Amino acid sequence: MTENKKKQLRAIDAPFVALGPAGVTIRDRLGHLTPEDEKVLRLAGAHLGSLASRDLKARCADGLKHDTDMWAARKRDLTAESSSRWAGSITKATHDQWALSHRCQLAHIHNLEAGVRTLMHRLSRPIGDKGTKRVPGGYRSEHEWFVKSRRLAALERRLDAARAEREAGIVHVVRGGRRLFNIRHNLEKARLTETEWRQRWEAERWFLAADGESGKRYGNETIRVTPDGEVSIKLPAPLAHLANAKHSRYILASRIQFKHRGEEWGDRVHGNRAVAYRIHYDVARGRWYLTASWQRPVVKTIPLETARAGGMIGVDTNADHFAAYRLDRHGNPVGAPHRFFYDLTGSANHRDAQIRHAITRLLHWAKRAGVAAVGIEDLDFTAEKSREKHGRKKRFRQLVSGIPTGKLKARLVSMAAERDVSIVAVDPAYTSMWGAQHWQKPMTAPRRKTTRHDAASIAIGRRALGHPIRRRTTPPPQHQSDAVGHRTVQADRPARGREEARRPVTECAHDARPRTGNTQGKRATSASTTVRDALSAGQWVQDSLLITDEER
Repeated sequence: MTENKKKQLRAIDAPFVALGPAGVTIRDRLGHLTPEDEKVLRLAGAHLGSLASRDLKARCADGLKHDTDMWAARKRDLTAESSSRWAGSITKATHDQWALSHRCQLAHIHNLEAGVRTLMHRLSRPIGDKGTKRVPGGYRSEHEWFVKSRRLAALERRLDAARAEREAGIVHVVRGGRRLFNIRHNLEKARLTETEWRQRWEAERWFLAADGESGKRYGNETIRVTPDGEVSIKLPAPLAHLANAKHSRYILASRIQFKHRGEEWGDRVHGNRAVAYRIHYDVARGRWYLTASWQRPVVKTIPLETARAGGMIGVDTNADHFAAYRLDRHGNPVGAPHRFFYDLTGSANHRDAQIRHAITRLLHWAKRAGVAAVGIEDLDFTAEKSREKHGRKKRFRQLVSGIPTGKLKARLVSMAAERDVSIVAVDPAYTSMWGAQHWQKPMTAPRRKTTRHDAASIAIGRRALGHPIRRRTTPPPQHQSDAVGHRTVQADRPARGREEARRPVTECAHDARPRTGNTQGKRATSASTTVRDALSAGQWVQDSLLITDEER
């Protein structure tokens, strides 16, 4: 590699062990509800949802001038129409929603700025100018140049408007979701009637969520779940007359049984530690669900050297499968490549289930292989989704946008922590290119075809282990005999003699001439290959010693 090419390569970040999950969420169905139970849940959710909408409107009006005094004033106003704890949950949810929208607004501005920079650069280049892999060239025709110039003007207007809104503290938030809100104008395409859409819209805008409180009975005073599964709700002040228990509480007829992480949840409930609950209604299925969540101490990660001790599994993430390869601690590929397929089409629940199923199979294989860590790329396609960057590559842009990097990383880290498997994140730079260059051809066998993704998984695993990706080529021998020896980087670095030539072997075909004693001609008689005439190594040494004694 020349010095100029070395300067063009960007710096590669060091691998690190990803932190474990900081929270847990479990869910169970509220079955066998009576009509009275559903009536109370609907009334409470609609009333608290209207209060949440009003509070969000007030928070958006405050903008950047918001402070703790304004927060306290909003909470006092809500307490009179609900309760102090309901008011605290509503104001906290409002604050989190506004902060999330504010962060998304900044990401949108960065995306617009990247698009404007790309358009300005390409418009400044001559028409038909070819670019490189790192620097785009000009546009292909005058018509395309004209269309892109108009798009540049549109993006600049949108960028100016977004910057002005951010400086003024204006955010755009839709309770219930903007996507569901826009479906109202495309009911035929969504295959929904107005009544069905209205039911979904109202259910999404209900508010039945309460934060936990450590030290309180069973960890939550607003929505209380006892260890035996009894669910009770603290009703707002206007609905206190519907209570069927003391202190304006309503006890549901349904019982909860958390089968997943039920023991961990039971320990928290018995210890009166904080557990947050949320009750929500699935309109499509006609079912009520209860979701429990709590924070947990961040799992202490093992040192990087400990994670590397037992080898590594390198994983290359693709649009439809995980390509995985097992490597020992020296960086040698072991066994055959594995592929774990998933389908990212369909609904969000289907995509999430596919990701979870593929991760489960990957982790099961990792446990069977006996490795303690999985190496994966630290992917973030936020800057790679730009329409201006990839231009006509619409299919590639859809491919990149379809990979759920954020959800994949969160799922993988949380599921791996439960199986005592560490996740080593590596820099994704050049893994596919160098993997195909150095590993695709050597790992291809007559009965096994190594794909580019398999080679990339080897590159990722070697980078996670701290080894260079490339293979050092074996030096060519000076002649037909093995005088140079086989040398590659497959041996461990501190191994003695790994840079030396292979030791000479005495019992090989090249010593057939001295053993037979035939010196006629240029070619000696080869040793006998029959079982009767062949001498073992021990017999030949013993006979040679006897001959020597007789001669003496």
